[in-house]
Amino acid sequence: MTDHKNVLILGANGRIARHVVDALAGQEAVRQTLFVRDAAKIAAPPSNSEVVVGDATDEESLRAAARGQDVVYANLTGDDIDVQGERVVAALRAEGVRRLIFVASLGIYDEVPGAFGEWNRAIIGEPLKPFRRAVDAIESSGLDYTVLRPAWLDDEDEVDYEITRKGEPFRGTVVSRRSVAALITTIIEDPSLHVGENLGVDKPGTDGPKPYFM
Repeated sequence: MTDHKNVLILGANGRIARHVVDALAGQEAVRQTLFVRDAAKIAAPPSNSEVVVGDATDEESLRAAARGQDVVYANLTGDDIDVQGERVVAALRAEGVRRLIFVASLGIYDEVPGAFGEWNRAIIGEPLKPFRRAVDAIESSGLDYTVLRPAWLDDEDEVDYEITRKGEPFRGTVVSRRSVAALITTIIEDPSLHVGENLGVDKPGTDGPKPYFM
């Protein structure tokens, strides 16, 4: 038995993911696999990491990266996020990897109330549908998943967040990328947290008709 925790980060160059990579960098018991399309985007990978180049729509490269991993954190986006989600699920099931953390979007259940909900639908619109399909695939996968639906993201240097659960009205309008990364890091450190949960993430006290920076 290894005393290391193997963590695969899909989309490791994403702005939330970079905070997670940095947070795990100092943990000698963690081995990070940083899955990216372009290795040049990871300028200075931590000593406890390996950079793997691949495409999240390619199940074979996903399977190779997932082999032997304990936790997979997917920080993916794009018009084909539903395809990526399905391929990630298929790869993890094929390799016997159970724990998945997946970042989606607020609004996929029309769960954002009031004027902000109307604004959010108008601004994001059609891309909410493939995110919803990706999450549906994850929730029906049999994996030990956690889905996160962050509010609109800012780069404030703070960790300040609250969560809502699937079926509850979304709260707030914004949250910092550092806050979402802190929650993800906490789950990676204790993978028993929030298993089978689908969580909205926002900064308390930020209710309003739209994000402050829009």
